[in-house]
Amino acid sequence: MSPDTPGTSGSDTLEMAIARSGGLDTLLRDLTDRAVRAVPGAAACSVTVRRGDRLLTLAGSSDLVNGLDQRQYENGSGPCVEAADTGLEQYAPDLAAETRWPRYTAYARSVGVRCVLALPLVVQRERGAALNFYGVEPGVLGTGRRAARAFAAQAADAVSLALRVERETDSVADVRTALLSRSVIDQAIGILMAQERINAATAMERLRRVSQNANMKLRDLCAELVTRTAGG
Repeated sequence: MSPDTPGTSGSDTLEMAIARSGGLDTLLRDLTDRAVRAVPGAAACSVTVRRGDRLLTLAGSSDLVNGLDQRQYENGSGPCVEAADTGLEQYAPDLAAETRWPRYTAYARSVGVRCVLALPLVVQRERGAALNFYGVEPGVLGTGRRAARAFAAQAADAVSLALRVERETDSVADVRTALLSRSVIDQAIGILMAQERINAATAMERLRRVSQNANMKLRDLCAELVTRTAGG
């Protein structure tokens, strides 16, 4: 895992940076803030990722990007959608003269955006992603395109690693939940075995039957039995 990614220092792993920054959301927000500072003319930046059959914004440097990105997702067209779907850089130097995305262009101009640059990100295990820059003057991002490309190359690694950490964290949480469920089910089986003087298989079958008849999750039924038996 490379430590030399936007949002981390040379001595940090990404996991350390996430823990120190207060979580994945904070780290990615910091990445977009750094992007704005690194690219001349950028007033705002966001990260778009396709998950399943929909696009979503992982982070943005300001509230401005939420409406700008969401309008593209709703319309199914716009520079960040094109960049994520095609893997090709999209640049609109002056939205007043742009004809490719009329509904999006009208909205962007209404909130003061006049220039957009969307760069594809190669993110592991995701089918499309983009780093999006917004400018408030026509042509203002033109001189920053090289810097934007360099930043996007690094950001792709950072986003990939951050999403991997997120998946691993979710996996640990799922395992923990499964273990807790297994524990409470085992306790309930033990209670029935002691109370009814039956074996474990019979106790489990009885719990399953009651769960089905009551239209109740087995874990919840067992938790209720354990709590009641413990006097809770």
